[in-house]
Amino acid sequence: MPSPIGTAPRRRRRWPWVVAIGGALALVVAGLVAAVFEWSGASLAKDSTALARLDVQTFGGSVEHVRAFDSHGRPIPVALRDGRIVPRTRLAPGQRVTVDAIVSRPGSVGWLVGDTDHESITLKTPAAHPRERWLTVSGGSRGRIAFDQPVRAVAVGAPDSLHRTAFSRPHGSVAIPSAAAAGTVEVATAPRPWEKLGRPRSVTWFPASGAPTVVASPVPGATTSPTAPLRLTFSKPVGDILGRARPTLSPATAGRWRRVDGHTLAFQPTGYGAPMGTTVRATLPRELAIVGAGGSTARSRTVSWTIPPGSILRLQQLLAQDGYLPVDWQASGAAVARTPSAQVRAAVDPPAGSFSWRYPNTPGQLKAMWSAGRSNEITRGALMAFENDHGMTADGVAGPQVWHALLADAISGGGRSGVGYSYVYVSRNLPESLTLWHDGHDVITTPANTGIAAAPTATGTYPVFEHLPVGTMSGTNPDGSHYDDPGIRYISYFNGGDAVHAFDRASFGTPQSLGCVELPLSAAAKVYPYMPIGTLVTIT
Repeated sequence: MPSPIGTAPRRRRRWPWVVAIGGALALVVAGLVAAVFEWSGASLAKDSTALARLDVQTFGGSVEHVRAFDSHGRPIPVALRDGRIVPRTRLAPGQRVTVDAIVSRPGSVGWLVGDTDHESITLKTPAAHPRERWLTVSGGSRGRIAFDQPVRAVAVGAPDSLHRTAFSRPHGSVAIPSAAAAGTVEVATAPRPWEKLGRPRSVTWFPASGAPTVVASPVPGATTSPTAPLRLTFSKPVGDILGRARPTLSPATAGRWRRVDGHTLAFQPTGYGAPMGTTVRATLPRELAIVGAGGSTARSRTVSWTIPPGSILRLQQLLAQDGYLPVDWQASGAAVARTPSAQVRAAVDPPAGSFSWRYPNTPGQLKAMWSAGRSNEITRGALMAFENDHGMTADGVAGPQVWHALLADAISGGGRSGVGYSYVYVSRNLPESLTLWHDGHDVITTPANTGIAAAPTATGTYPVFEHLPVGTMSGTNPDGSHYDDPGIRYISYFNGGDAVHAFDRASFGTPQSLGCVELPLSAAAKVYPYMPIGTLVTIT
C-alpha cells in the first residue's frame, strides 16, 4: 500500500557488529597469507664450520636436493647434515663455489606461494695465511707462526718434505719446527677439516741483532750447483736496506737478481752459470749481520758459496766423445740434452754409461794406465791436447775455462777430427828402441838412444808438453860444463827438459844422450807429426 501523502518511507536497520566481524576476518586472512609467505621459504648462508648452511622455515617443506659447482660449472659432491652442507671431497682454500638448494613446499601452501623455493649462494672457501712472514726471534725462544684466522691443519717444513698435522680444534698459531737461530720454512694451511692444504708460503725467522740481518740460501759456505739460484732474505724490506742497489757476484756470472717479495732477492744464473771449481762471492752494498751455518751472526759485506769442479768421470766422457782418448763412451740411457743447464748438471753428476777401447791391438802398457772415474796419465794427456787445440795453456788442469770449452763442444757437437790417437813406447833394453803406435797400428819401430848412466832417461809415462820443428837445446853436462846445440830438429818435450828429437850420431840403440830420446833424422821426421802436445811417451 502506498504511503500516505506527507509520510517518509521506512528503512532497514544495519548492525555495527556485522561490519566489525567482516573486517576482522579480512585481517586474519591477510595475516595468514603473510605468515605463509614469511614461513614457507628457505635460506642459504655461509657457515663457520661447513661450506654453507641451509635453513628451512616452518612451512618451507622438504629439501629436494642440494648441489654445488666449482667456477667451471663442474659438480662438487656434498652432503647435508643437520642443515650444514659439507663437501664429500677436499676443496682448496680460496676456491670459488656456487651452492644451489631446491625446497619442495607442502601442497597446503604451494598453491599460494609456489611449489618450490630455489636458493643459491656463491662463496669462496676460507683461506688462512701467516700474519708475519719475517720474524725476529729472541735467543733461546722457538718462536711461533701466527695465522690470520684459525686453522684445522697445517704442514711445515722444507719445500719437498712438508709434514702435515691435523688438529681436533682450531689453532691460531704453531711453533717454528726448528731450534735453529735462523732459517726458512714453507707453511701450508687448511682452515676447515674438509679443505686441502693451501699453497705453501715461506716464513723466515732471524735472530735478534743490532743490525739488519740476512739469511742466505744455500747457507754461506755451502757447496751448490753452478746453475742453482742464490737467495738472500733480509729482516727488513729490501728497499729500506739496499735502496736500488744490488749485490755483485765474483767471478762474474751470467744471470740477474730479481725481487721475489718485499724482503727477498734471488739470483738465477743463466747459461753455464757460475764457473765450476770456484768460490762465488756476493758483495753487498752495505755491511749486514749475516747468519752462518751454525746460526751465529757476523757482520760482513760478503756471502760466499763453493761451486764444485766437474767430475773426472764426466771429463773423461766428454774427452772420449771429442776423440781425445783411445776409448769410446756410450750413455746407458738418453743422451744429455744439448743445453747449458743440462750439460752443467751432467758435469757435476755424470750420467751412467760405459767405455770401450776404440782401436784394435791397443798396447798393454796403455791399457794398464786407464781407469774410469780416476785421474791418470791418459786423461791428463788428452786434456792437454784439448787445451792446446782450444788455444789454452796445456797444463792438464780442468779449470773453469776448460770446462766451459768442453761443454760448448758438447752442445755444438764439435770434436777432434783427422788426428787420431798416438802412443810412443821407448825400451831401454839393448838395443834401445822407440815404437810409435797410432790408431791401432805400429807406424814405426826405430833404434833410439836414451840417457847415459850419469844422466839417465827417467822411466815412467809422460805427456808431451811442447812440440817444436826446430830449436836450440842447452844445459849442463855431467862434468859441469855447459852445452848449447842450435838447429835441433823435430823436438817433442816431455818430463821437464827431456825430449824425443833428431840427433846426428854414428850409431843408435845404446845410451848416449843426457836424458833425451835421440832418433836418426829420417825416423824423427816420420815420428814428429804423430807427437802433438798431449801424446803419451812411456819409458821402460
